[in-house]
Amino acid sequence: MRACPRFVRIALSAILASAALGAQAPAPRPAPPASRPPASAVAKPRTERAVPFAVGETLTYDIGWAGFLTAGTATVAVREKKPSYGSTAYYITAEGQPVSFVAKLYPLYYKVDTLVDAYSLLPQRASIFSNENGHEKLRTTLFDQRKRTATYEVRSTTTTTRTLRLPAEALDALSAIYVMRTLPLAAGSTLDFPVVDSGELLRLRVTVAGKEALSTAAGTTATWRIEPAIFDAQGQPTSTRKVAVWLTDDARRTPVKMSADTDFGTFSFVLRNR
Repeated sequence: MRACPRFVRIALSAILASAALGAQAPAPRPAPPASRPPASAVAKPRTERAVPFAVGETLTYDIGWAGFLTAGTATVAVREKKPSYGSTAYYITAEGQPVSFVAKLYPLYYKVDTLVDAYSLLPQRASIFSNENGHEKLRTTLFDQRKRTATYEVRSTTTTTRTLRLPAEALDALSAIYVMRTLPLAAGSTLDFPVVDSGELLRLRVTVAGKEALSTAAGTTATWRIEPAIFDAQGQPTSTRKVAVWLTDDARRTPVKMSADTDFGTFSFVLRNR
């Protein structure tokens, strides 16, 4: 049961530096010119990371499940780019809910969001809001990448908070998808990311299976097939079931399809249009 929501959530940090002052000789001799500080002591202007997405990018997916061609919809969007936690961040959201006749069987709504630092591409804050059959829960992770800690809070009928220790460059599930889009891809390569999801520290291992022509209702697209696997803190796989993501073989690296096998059938997310 846990594999499905986790896949949906995967599918659904001013630098200050001081300059050395030149020594001044005693009067009445004039002071010598200030010495040039070493290159390592000079603050370099920060540069935002190049990314294949932009504010306004909105991707809508049809969700198929257990024989239903369209059991729900999911929308993933880069909403804005704004000052955030002393830096600048992309605000990215993902929302998913079933179509009306499925909702009658089991009302379900998920909203996942993340603030991704434009300079480091590391998350500043991430949250997951869920409403499952009337039961609401908000899970928030506030990252301190410098201290390698995070504050994890869960609000439901009660509120609980705890501190997590993090490895360097830890991501949340949604930011991991966007970081994956920025990386160079080569068939057979494997990439590892530490990921925090619902208070758990996991490791996402992404294998690039190779290029593949993918046919959907929107047509045939040249893609890279990516095969993610999730491991727990002990290095054990959280599931043996297959998960795959297809990214376009172009500069945008758009996710056009995602699929996951679960105990309740195969879930698929297919981009409605490009």
